[in-house]
Amino acid sequence: MPSDLMPGSLLTHEVLITWGTALAAFLAVAVHSVWRVTRNVITIAHEGGHALLAVLTGRRLSGIKLHSDTSGLTVSRGKPRGVGMVLTALAGYVAPSLLGFGAALLITTEQIQLMLWISIGFLAAMLIMIRNVFGVLSIIVTGGAFFFVSFYASLEVRDAAASVFAWFLLLGGVRPVWELQVKRWRRQAPRSDADQLAWLTGVPALGWVVLFGVVGLAGLVGGGALLLGRW
Repeated sequence: MPSDLMPGSLLTHEVLITWGTALAAFLAVAVHSVWRVTRNVITIAHEGGHALLAVLTGRRLSGIKLHSDTSGLTVSRGKPRGVGMVLTALAGYVAPSLLGFGAALLITTEQIQLMLWISIGFLAAMLIMIRNVFGVLSIIVTGGAFFFVSFYASLEVRDAAASVFAWFLLLGGVRPVWELQVKRWRRQAPRSDADQLAWLTGVPALGWVVLFGVVGLAGLVGGGALLLGRW
């Protein structure tokens, strides 16, 4: 049999990297003991989403806290109701998925270095507003990883790390929505983002949870298609 027809030749190096990084990200989200650690990155994206929309809608950002139990809190000042407050509350659960889709888009357009620099800038901006020690450590460790990959890793390692990160955001944007609804069923999250949105808009909290889930799944399907379609 000619070598170019060997079954193994169908599995190119790039395809293996693509599926390998997807698997690594899946394990980081699916394995509970690992998720207890990696979820901190999703919390950073979640609280960053709140903070960004607060600033963009003209609210005054007071500070951000990240806790070791992977919870977080972003405090902003402004009108207690209105579009700005609604968008700020909405941004948290959808931020990881939207950031993941954006990362996938930059990766597929060969803008990996730009994606890493944007991530570093995003973390640096958040660091200024962090108001607790664990939060500062979380941002520094995460930012340090991005800095190392951006400036010291080989092109192949940088490509793989960027793909893992994009997959992780896309997958990690879905699981917290399910966790939120489980907590709501158990009456353990009476002041969740969904419940705050229900109070602000009159739309039932479950409707907001469904919206979070739809955005998460859409981001995963769209971003995943971009990453898998690279090769």
